[in-house]
Amino acid sequence: MASSAKVTVIEGGAERLPEQKESKPNVILDERGLLDLPFLVLTVLLVIIGVIMMFSASYARAYQQTGNSTYYFARQAIFAVAGIGVMLFISRINYQLWRSVSFMILAASLFFLLLVPFVGSVVNGAKRWIEVAGIRFQPSELAKIAVVMTFAAMISTYREKMQTLRYGVVPFALILVVVCGLIAIERHFSCIIIILVLGASMMFLGGAKLKWFIFGLVGAGIFAIIYLKTMGYASARITAWRDPFSDPTDGGYQILQSLYAIGSGGLMGLGLGKSRQKYLYLPEEHNDYIFPIICEELGFVGAVVVILLFALLIIRGYWIAMHARDRFGALMAAGFSTHLALQTFLNIGVVTNFLPATGISLPFFSYGGTALLMQLFEIGIILAISRQNDNKLL
Repeated sequence: MASSAKVTVIEGGAERLPEQKESKPNVILDERGLLDLPFLVLTVLLVIIGVIMMFSASYARAYQQTGNSTYYFARQAIFAVAGIGVMLFISRINYQLWRSVSFMILAASLFFLLLVPFVGSVVNGAKRWIEVAGIRFQPSELAKIAVVMTFAAMISTYREKMQTLRYGVVPFALILVVVCGLIAIERHFSCIIIILVLGASMMFLGGAKLKWFIFGLVGAGIFAIIYLKTMGYASARITAWRDPFSDPTDGGYQILQSLYAIGSGGLMGLGLGKSRQKYLYLPEEHNDYIFPIICEELGFVGAVVVILLFALLIIRGYWIAMHARDRFGALMAAGFSTHLALQTFLNIGVVTNFLPATGISLPFFSYGGTALLMQLFEIGIILAISRQNDNKLL
């Protein structure tokens, strides 16, 4: 190991540098080791498959809306190339830098969330986006990254104090209440769920007492009941989820078309590009509901392969977290891997009618350039953490 610092041996026999001897935050480029090749390959493979499937799913909608069948594909491909470049650049930055700027990123996300009700743009009846120079982005996506970073930084600072109410619960709860309160104004319940689960998982990994999670679960349940009862579309979505055939031309239409696409794919699928539901039958076929098109064109086998790739990527992310050099890196890698797992599970759960409809996209597949950039930004941080891991399993 190239270091003059004293080496410490921990459980499992793996060597680690003492936390106070880590790379300093002001060291920008990190040339310490090679990035994790399996994690990189899985990510690039999912991005490539995602862009191909997004083109197949979108060209009918793109032609109908813009007269250019490659409109969505061209934009997504540009963002994919740019995103991979960003990912590789971020992977070379010493991840300790994010400890220093985590609260600034949180403040920026809160600022943009405050702006949404006033200057936000409306898409499909929801006001959740800010548009600058023709580019739309969701501040809630930045908030997810900020929560993972700030929680990792705070937990690394408090360490043994995490089992106390003052340090292990109150500051984290305040951040979650503020962030989720601002997102509640946007009526984005699924995003609130993701942020709450992300925050709770980070606190759990940090060592907070289990009894606080019981209180938090009760509070979240009360909030969910009140919030859903005050949302005009919540009851309709629940009804459509429980019995989509009760309103097949309105509330249950999208999920029925989704199930038709999944069922018609059979074992091997109709073939790439041969979906029927994408011809303006299934709404949001290139966005939140792209997975049914995958099932229709690639069949059960293709869908299982895609799910398996996601599972391998998530497991590898947790493996990187388990072998991280320090607590901060481990928490960030675990947090971003949990975010990827949550979004994948929720999206597939919705399109298969396992869960009520939400506005959650499928990572690397759903149309959305800024969302793809942020996902690859998170992947870049995990790769940066893997550079400083001592164990490499190829």
